[in-house]
Amino acid sequence: MVTPASAGGDSLNDAARKIQRVYLTLTLGNTVAASFIWGINTLFLLDAGLSNLEAFAANAFFTAGMVLFEVPTGVIADGWGRRASFLLGTITLAASTYLYYVLWQISAPFWMWAVVSVLLGLGFTFFSGAVEAWLVDALRFSGYEGGLETVLGRGQMVQGVAMLLGSVAGGVIAQATNLGVPFLIRVFVLVAMFAVAFGLMHDVGFSPERSTHPLRATRAVLSASIENGLKNPPVRYVMLAAPFSAGVGIYVFYALQPFLLDLYGDPRAYSIAGLAAAIVAGSQILGGWLAPHARRLFHKRTSVLILGGLAGFVILLVLGFTRVFWVALVLLAFWAVVGSAATPVRQAYVNDMIPSKQRATVLSFDSLMGSSGGVVVQPLLGRGADLYGYPASLAMAGIIELISVPFLLASRRQGASADRANTEAVQSP
Repeated sequence: MVTPASAGGDSLNDAARKIQRVYLTLTLGNTVAASFIWGINTLFLLDAGLSNLEAFAANAFFTAGMVLFEVPTGVIADGWGRRASFLLGTITLAASTYLYYVLWQISAPFWMWAVVSVLLGLGFTFFSGAVEAWLVDALRFSGYEGGLETVLGRGQMVQGVAMLLGSVAGGVIAQATNLGVPFLIRVFVLVAMFAVAFGLMHDVGFSPERSTHPLRATRAVLSASIENGLKNPPVRYVMLAAPFSAGVGIYVFYALQPFLLDLYGDPRAYSIAGLAAAIVAGSQILGGWLAPHARRLFHKRTSVLILGGLAGFVILLVLGFTRVFWVALVLLAFWAVVGSAATPVRQAYVNDMIPSKQRATVLSFDSLMGSSGGVVVQPLLGRGADLYGYPASLAMAGIIELISVPFLLASRRQGASADRANTEAVQSP
């Protein structure tokens, strides 16, 4: 007999349901805040007087900030607590977002954008490993034994809803007012999320080990994280795939704004840029729902990841040769669904291979690998857009994403038990 957990069904007990509600609340609020600018960010930078190269270089400095601070903030999450890390993230991101608004008002030189972009990256690193680590440890502590894809998929669905609301609202508000107002709204929502997290989020199933010797503690946690991350072959190969897949994902999302506006024929139709982000958001909702179902179709998690990488390559290549606006929107939706369905599967695969004590740091290191790809890929493809146009740069992005597939195949060959987790039929006694 197949149990609900093995079939991918909802096996949450009351304690786990409470944890899930808090997780979904935090995901909803944070994504709404962030997504107010996602649909217009590239247009905002270009409106401030930056070139395509400078705009994507500013984004690259953002990802460079994530690379610099991922591991230190992961250590903070493991040493001070995941709640403390989340609260620090809301304040840091609110302050740096307001500085972005100020730079736009004064048409600041590029070096100022670079500095503040790094601070924005710092703000996001406080969230990247902490929230997921908090969720997984709290669920396990509550007695939940089902597949992580189910809860992580629901989180992605909520993230998609929030992104849909925020990105559409950001585009419409920008068109009705100006490109700076959505940034101010983001600041307000982040301050509100600080209050929400302060009241609802508490470390459960995890006790931070604070040390009187911070540098020694940092070295110890980092060493253990490397041991359970890069020195663990199946985890290492997934991490090595991240610079290519994540770097491309960051570029494509932001490049689609001016690309679709060019196809649409109206450079000031900011709501169209918001529509692009909204389609990605809607695809995230569908992808989050599909994740546990897609997982049941394959014997191994890596099968989902490999097929996702191949499909992404094909879609981006075709998108690069598309000159029809509505066809581009359909291809964009397919690309986003594929990536969104694979993401919870990847998260579950990695989480099932790392220990609780170093979970936030290892996850942060994984995020660092993806961000490092963005540092190189964004300015490279941004320069390609300057020289050859956005369509050619999207086709180039597809080729870069294809490079991730051999690493995923290498992870598959390691035969990790996490690759088959929660798919075996469980016999009733």
